[in-house]
Amino acid sequence: MRLILAGMISLFVAAPAMAMTASFSWGPTKACFDSKSPPFHLSAVPKGTVTLDLRMRDLDAPDFMHGGGKVAYTGQGDLPYGAFRYKGPCPPEGHHRYRFTVKALDANGKVLATATSDRPFP
Repeated sequence: MRLILAGMISLFVAAPAMAMTASFSWGPTKACFDSKSPPFHLSAVPKGTVTLDLRMRDLDAPDFMHGGGKVAYTGQGDLPYGAFRYKGPCPPEGHHRYRFTVKALDANGKVLATATSDRPFP
């Protein structure tokens, strides 16, 4: 029994921490260049995170800079529409695919974790 218990404890201790995840919906985002960020959902944000750095990239027009913003992290799992300012999506024809990269930063600006989320617009 002790051997089984020791094996279970070593598996638990050796198991990697759950990776941070991020997802978003366009929600009330307006075309074109809505400056208010879409709503986000975050999970498994690492302990020690004080700032979230969010950046958007158009995967179909990677040279266009949409920017992003930083948000103070106080343990919230959701960021509302308009949590930061950026240049929203505005595909010239049809739809484009967009990727948000979210970095969890500690008090010194060190990246603790990174997550991405992709979604087409419109």
